[in-house]
Amino acid sequence: MRHDHARRRSSNTARQASLATLSRELGGNPKTVAKWRKRATVEDLKTGPKAPHSTILTEAEEAIVVAFRRHTLLPLDDCLYALQPSIPHLSRSALHRCLQRHGISRLPDVEGDKPKRQRFKRYPIGFFHIDIAEVQTAEGKLYLFVGIDRTSKFAVTQLVDKADRRTASEFLEHLLKAVPYRIHTILTDNGIQFAEQPRNRNTAWSRQMRFDMICEANDIEHRLTKPNPPWTNGQSLPRRRPGSSG
Repeated sequence: MRHDHARRRSSNTARQASLATLSRELGGNPKTVAKWRKRATVEDLKTGPKAPHSTILTEAEEAIVVAFRRHTLLPLDDCLYALQPSIPHLSRSALHRCLQRHGISRLPDVEGDKPKRQRFKRYPIGFFHIDIAEVQTAEGKLYLFVGIDRTSKFAVTQLVDKADRRTASEFLEHLLKAVPYRIHTILTDNGIQFAEQPRNRNTAWSRQMRFDMICEANDIEHRLTKPNPPWTNGQSLPRRRPGSSG
């Protein structure tokens, strides 16, 4: 029937017939028939929004989801578990649809002929790696602080306008409140948000940063990565919670 309608709509007779006549023959509304005659093609157009978007997530929230997934490569349920404190109305289905829209619903294959990553030394729970991911939104660039436990993969996030020493310290305080167990070690890169530049360390004018002061007050060891270590820039190992499989 659909192909019969397409042939009828494309025929010369259809172009010359009145809207009332065509609407009776095709069983359609005259307004719909008028639209058909104006089109360059006889194929039915796709329904729905031209630019699919979430009806649950704002553009900024969707950007957070995408940045977190790309930065951590955590499985769907683990992303949901980590992001819900920041986006309480995020559901599993909304998260899945968001990842599908951006082409990242499937995790990349980390096996095969890719070079093997150096394995992490096993640590007791409470060893957190803190990193920063850029988030592009319509309003401009934002920054997502991400903290992930190396062993349990428990993750905490916080979106900020600027990634500086103040926001880094505030995220550390947020992390300490969010994690339900003791943190004994924190690993960061050598960025100015977390540490003095090497040339300014142990000099007459160097002073302790607030980030380190918070660590010291909570008996936390603050470690810095070596320059450009490819296997410690982001914790992209799948996270498994107790009782889960796979």
